[in-house]
Order: sequence, then C-alpha cells, then structure tokens
Amino acid sequence: MEIKVYRDLMGENEKWAIKTRQLLAENNCVMFNLIGGPGCGKTTLLEKMAGRLGKNLRFAVLEGDIETTRDAERLAALEIPVSQLLTGGACHLEAKMVHYALADFNLEKLDIVIVENVGNLVCPAEFDVGEKAKIAVLSVTEGEEKPLKYPLLFREAAALVLTKTDLLPHLKFNKEACLDNVRRINATLPVFPVSATQETGLTEFIAWITKQPAGLK
Repeated sequence: MEIKVYRDLMGENEKWAIKTRQLLAENNCVMFNLIGGPGCGKTTLLEKMAGRLGKNLRFAVLEGDIETTRDAERLAALEIPVSQLLTGGACHLEAKMVHYALADFNLEKLDIVIVENVGNLVCPAEFDVGEKAKIAVLSVTEGEEKPLKYPLLFREAAALVLTKTDLLPHLKFNKEACLDNVRRINATLPVFPVSATQETGLTEFIAWITKQPAGLK
C-alpha cells in the first residue's frame, strides 16, 4: 500500500527564514525583500539607487526571476555585487534558496542586501525569506485598485514605493484614490512616490532604508 506524505512547506520555509535572520544578525547586515508585479520598475529603481546608496553603505542584490539573467546583468554592469536566483517556474523565492545564495557574499563587508523577488503581487508576500522588512513596489501604470485586490502585500509591507510618477500627467491614475486604498489596508504604511527616470523621490526612500537597524525582528 502506497502512503502519501504531505510536508508542511510553510513550516520548513520558516525554519530557513529563522536561520537566515540569525546569519544576517551575526554579521550586522540588514536584508529587504522588494516585491512588486512584472514591469513595475524594481530593477530600474535599484539601478538608480546604486550610486546614492553605495556612497554611504555597502550593499548587494539577490535577483529573483523565473528564467534569464537579464536583470542581474543590468545590475552587475553597475558593479553592484549580485547573484541570480532562478526558480524555474515557481512564482516566488523561498527562504532556503535565499539562505544558500547569501553564501556568495562576504556578509561581514556588507551593510544591506536587497532581494528583488519574482515579479508577482501575490505569492512572494506569503513567504518570509529572512528579511528585515518587505517593501512593496507599485507603479502608477498598474491601477489604483491594486492594494484592495492584493491586500496581503500591502498589509505585510513596511514601506511602499509608488513608481513611474513622471507618467502621471499622461494617465488616468488617481493617486489620491490609490493612497486611500493603501490606508484602508495599512493606515500607517509610509509611501514614497518615485520617478526613477527623473530620479525624484529617491532621497527620501534611501533615507528610510538607511534608518532601518540590522539584527533580528
């Protein structure tokens, strides 16, 4: 008789998240989990942050994708330490993969690691990868209703970056309606409107990141 075995995948993920959090704390390094839909501007945001953040803090990126190394190549071209994590079909990164990928970096010589998760507003919000905080990324091209459609991410996030704001004059996007929807889900969530192409709003967002202490939650 065949016996089927079902494992607690979320429980196993949590074990690896705890190990990762301990590893980062031992090295006085803080890790952020950047989550947003495909094309919302996560990689461009990191590219534009590189010069400013790198002046004061040592940071690296774990780049998550289903396939290809294109985004990692863009960051490597700016001499940002980066490792590519390919899920091969999975819609999110898991803590075990992130934990092993951190071995590529000398954490003692880093202040910040930023995980750019797979482009998805749903699954990545459900999985703790050992981060200090989740950061939601939403572009103005996606629609102001997204916080209501995908509430978990906006509930779990410690900050929201509203990207591509330079396009607002050309869209029907209602910024105030979007922010009202965000507040209905998470009343205290700090929101950083950003245009990466025009490099506006980056100073405030980077200031928020640099104030987040390392160590365990």
